[in-house]
Amino acid sequence: MPDFATRLLQLFSTFPLPATPLPLGVEARSSYQEPEVQDLMRRFAQRFYRANHQRVGIFGINPGRFGGGRTGISFTDPVALSDSCGITHNLPQKRRELSSEFVYNFIAELGGPAGFYDHFFLSAVYPLELTREGKNYNYYDAPAIIKALWPDMLRSLTSQAERLNLRRDVAVSLGRRNGEFLQKLNNELGLFERIEILDHPRFLMQYRRKRLAENVARYVEVLGSLVR
Repeated sequence: MPDFATRLLQLFSTFPLPATPLPLGVEARSSYQEPEVQDLMRRFAQRFYRANHQRVGIFGINPGRFGGGRTGISFTDPVALSDSCGITHNLPQKRRELSSEFVYNFIAELGGPAGFYDHFFLSAVYPLELTREGKNYNYYDAPAIIKALWPDMLRSLTSQAERLNLRRDVAVSLGRRNGEFLQKLNNELGLFERIEILDHPRFLMQYRRKRLAENVARYVEVLGSLVR
């Protein structure tokens, strides 16, 4: 079997853009086809995903422009990539992505990137970036987009679970609205025995930042209980 890094790059670099234009002026973009992003993903996977054992899949919504959409690594902005993960690069680092900032807070509490990624795989229900009028867009923001992307989201989850050998006893949703759709997708596919749902990092950073320590502790409690 090819190593994890090879399977990861093959999965995402070949994941197709929508076959027809999306409704409402929403645009999909794949950063995974860019040579610089592929290099960062390869180096990241070779460092943190060397072992081929099973990991718990943690699924966000879809990548944002300033986090996974820039680095190719979910919830990892350029600052986190260099400062927390030790992956050097030439990407601009001026702007922190709120979700990435929260994620690397709880990753630090769970043993740092090496310990965390040994047990978990961070990803997204829909793996490509979505924008509308130049701003981030969530796949569930309109029924028409959900309908248009549903087959690709089914493909995304199936491919990740099977080709990346994710654990099937549990998966985690980052975001409660996202969790509703992840559960519906899973009901159709039967991939995971149960779905754990946590508040989305961006929501917590934007509306609950005064309770940062408490929210990080909640993540640590839930995710820590899944380590085996």
